Amino acid sequence: MRRAPRVILAVAAALAGGVYLNNTSLLSRPTGGKPVLLAHRGLHQTFAADGLKADTCTAERIDPPEHGYLENTIASMRAAFEAGADVVELDVHPTTDGNFAVFHDWMLDCRTDGKGATREHTLAELKALDIGYGYTADGGKTHPFRGKGVGLLPSFDEVLAQFPARRLLIDIKSNDPADGEKLAERLARLPLDRLARILVYGGDRPVAVVRERLPRVMTLSRAGLKRCLIGYIGLGWAGYVPTACRDSLLLIPVNIAPWLWGWPHRFLSRMQRVGAEVFIAGTWDGGYSRGIDSAAALAQLPVGYSGGVWTNRVDRIAPLLGSRL
Repeated sequence: MRRAPRVILAVAAALAGGVYLNNTSLLSRPTGGKPVLLAHRGLHQTFAADGLKADTCTAERIDPPEHGYLENTIASMRAAFEAGADVVELDVHPTTDGNFAVFHDWMLDCRTDGKGATREHTLAELKALDIGYGYTADGGKTHPFRGKGVGLLPSFDEVLAQFPARRLLIDIKSNDPADGEKLAERLARLPLDRLARILVYGGDRPVAVVRERLPRVMTLSRAGLKRCLIGYIGLGWAGYVPTACRDSLLLIPVNIAPWLWGWPHRFLSRMQRVGAEVFIAGTWDGGYSRGIDSAAALAQLPVGYSGGVWTNRVDRIAPLLGSRL
């Protein structure tokens, strides 16, 4: 072999070795601490995720109930924290009288005995609804929560009052920047130590407003996550973390995470250094991303994993997670 090709091969091998050593977790230790458990919608009624569309009424396809909690209620949040959650996720909509209602759906027709868009009602009107009205596990033959959900829809202020020392992830259920303005205004009135325990995600435009108005608040948007991960996939091999990742909440499917440079320990360490917090969700199949909701899903996380875990079944996952430590 001539000298030039040998030199090229040697340089290529050295570069490949350098990239490997800079990213392998075999030579790095876990970042330490136990995983952070995030309960999506509190402790709630789960449903089959197959074939979901944007307009699917998930209340009409719930699994046979194993408990009596309804999503986004004070009771469901309290139960989630008591089960072991470190963070509880909740959904908010502005109301016509200047409040924020805690409720998932854009329309009321699926879960409740009301009609129309959630945001087109006053808080008092929403509180008068039966939010358990539409739930069924047997195609409408029975409705186990009908009549039990009147008055259970809380305001965002009520949630803050009930859980003053807990971490909350707020989902803005629109892409209206005005909603970001309203939420930022409300959050700005919180003491700084309380504000530090608030995270925000949702539509790109309102989240961008919150991020600009309240840089102390950790945020997540689809656009921001895309910029972060594309930039990291391109240059993370060198240890570079894009600006878009900084001070962000990162929600990453468990089947995507192993493709990230330095996964798991070096990746988590790099994100930690720039103020980002990583949560791993369930498998993404090009459509709906599930939670880490079973022992099989939890087993996909590497030994020593110390980042966040996104789950719809905190009652199942918290005990399993404890047994892994």
